[in-house]
Amino acid sequence: MKILVINAGSSSLKYQLIDMETEAVLAKGTCERIGIPGGKLTHKAKGQEFVIEKEMPDHTGAISLVLKELVDGEAGVISSMDEIDAVGHRVVASGEAFNKTTLVSDEVMKTMDEIAELAPLHNPAAILGINACRAVMPDKKMALVFDTSFHATMPDYAHLYAIDYDDYKQYKVRKYGAHGTSHKFVAGAAAQYLGKQPEELNIITCHLGNGSSISAVKGGKCIDTSMGFTPLAGVPMGTRSGDIDVAAIEFLCVKKGMTMEEGVAYLNKKCGMLGISGVSSDFRDLAKARDEGNDRARLALDMFTYACKKYVGSYAAALGGVDCIVFTAGVGENTPFIREGVVSGLEFMGVKLDKEKNNFRNDGTIHDISAADSRVKVLVIPTNEELVIARETAALV
Repeated sequence: MKILVINAGSSSLKYQLIDMETEAVLAKGTCERIGIPGGKLTHKAKGQEFVIEKEMPDHTGAISLVLKELVDGEAGVISSMDEIDAVGHRVVASGEAFNKTTLVSDEVMKTMDEIAELAPLHNPAAILGINACRAVMPDKKMALVFDTSFHATMPDYAHLYAIDYDDYKQYKVRKYGAHGTSHKFVAGAAAQYLGKQPEELNIITCHLGNGSSISAVKGGKCIDTSMGFTPLAGVPMGTRSGDIDVAAIEFLCVKKGMTMEEGVAYLNKKCGMLGISGVSSDFRDLAKARDEGNDRARLALDMFTYACKKYVGSYAAALGGVDCIVFTAGVGENTPFIREGVVSGLEFMGVKLDKEKNNFRNDGTIHDISAADSRVKVLVIPTNEELVIARETAALV
């Protein structure tokens, strides 16, 4: 079985074609500048990279270009479209409408339109990608794999906000979380690496990147996570504020003459690491600026590691103890000083880092960075959200 995995953005589209017998990636690539002059497809297959500069007026045009490359005589990896058994789509937010991977239908897409506002930066783009695939591949089975599904196991006391309960029931305002496919993958990979069953372990998974979230995983199931009703909540991120007193938002809106909509956009796009540092949202730029004496860059990084540390500590309490802490995603996998900063001071919990092991170059494999006498394992595990999407899709179809 071969699964095509699609992750659509508003002006971009990433894809992978995965052979489920071996779980090998046959081809992958990115469409850039969809609907914008200067469109480009970067397609990787057979150990080569193929760059096609072609205008893509919309997502349907982008998908058509991808499928053309997949069957191309030189760059292709399949002889015909018949070899693609199903398509798996990454979707950020499901609300309470879906709590598991779901087959695409007209009724499902109607519901998707209704819940698009739950992730205004992501869900509308995913809908564009899904509709484009349905237009180009009408006979293929398609599955929606939600970032929020893994967090559907949170107990009510963890996912509810202390608002009027009737308002929750009517408007479904509650914590949903995000990055669920990543948290699910690395939690499972950690259990396998440790030679344990997921049911035996309490794991804290730290997906740290431009967007970051931390989850408490007990017995293979999520019991809490740092992102909330939208991906804005939790630790400060590249351009997102993370947790903030809601009254402070109102205060800022009044002082800056912003509408509430403009205020939320401000918190999503102009705050976080970028807002504090005034330098960049990229952690590599921040580290360089800090080392050159920029105190605001230092402050931004300290705020990030402190916030992560607090979540790790609180989740250790929620879990009743922790067996393993996992770091993953772009920052978690590639930034030793962030990992050290997050676990520093947690020795009282039995967490000890081996600084030499921690200072490694990411090679795409699992690294145990725990000290020999650490009671808690600290692992760095490369995430693979696309593989989770492919597995979920294959299991459903």
